[in-house]
Amino acid sequence: MLYHRLVLGFFGIVLIFTNTVNAQNKYVGVKTCSMCHKSEKQGKQFDIWKNSEHSKAFQSLTTLKADEIAKAKGLKKPAAESPECLECHVIGFGVDEKLLDKKFNYKDGVQCETCHGAGSEYKIISIMKDKKKSVSAGLREFKDTAAIEEFCKTCHNEKSPVYKEFKFKEGWDKIKHSVPKP
Repeated sequence: MLYHRLVLGFFGIVLIFTNTVNAQNKYVGVKTCSMCHKSEKQGKQFDIWKNSEHSKAFQSLTTLKADEIAKAKGLKKPAAESPECLECHVIGFGVDEKLLDKKFNYKDGVQCETCHGAGSEYKIISIMKDKKKSVSAGLREFKDTAAIEEFCKTCHNEKSPVYKEFKFKEGWDKIKHSVPKP
């Protein structure tokens, strides 16, 4: 019994340490990710993102219409400066600047690390080639499409002032970006 408690305690400490380490990963930004994820071999993942609404998420806040919506909702600042808008239209908002790599630009909108987690520790090619190492280094892994849908709904929900029914399958079909099987 004591042995089991010691083993469980050890794994608890490892889990806490791993989460603390991963919580300190830096956001490296889409430009860093694009260096490897734009080729045919990688399924042109960068192009899929670049041509998606996610890449334009911040820019959508810089319009007169966005400011009118923000004002109608009682926000004191323009949409592009309002935390209530930025929390879903960019990644890295409100994050300690020490955790933002010099190449990172929040104006790139909803980018790779929004879903995949801050990439400073898993961006290294030798780590990226090994899924287990990538996940250990902070790559967010979703167990199935239901988990992906739940994550998407953290922003695609009724809290948005321009919410339309969220049709996950339609949206996912536009942005899914698996590496093609050889």
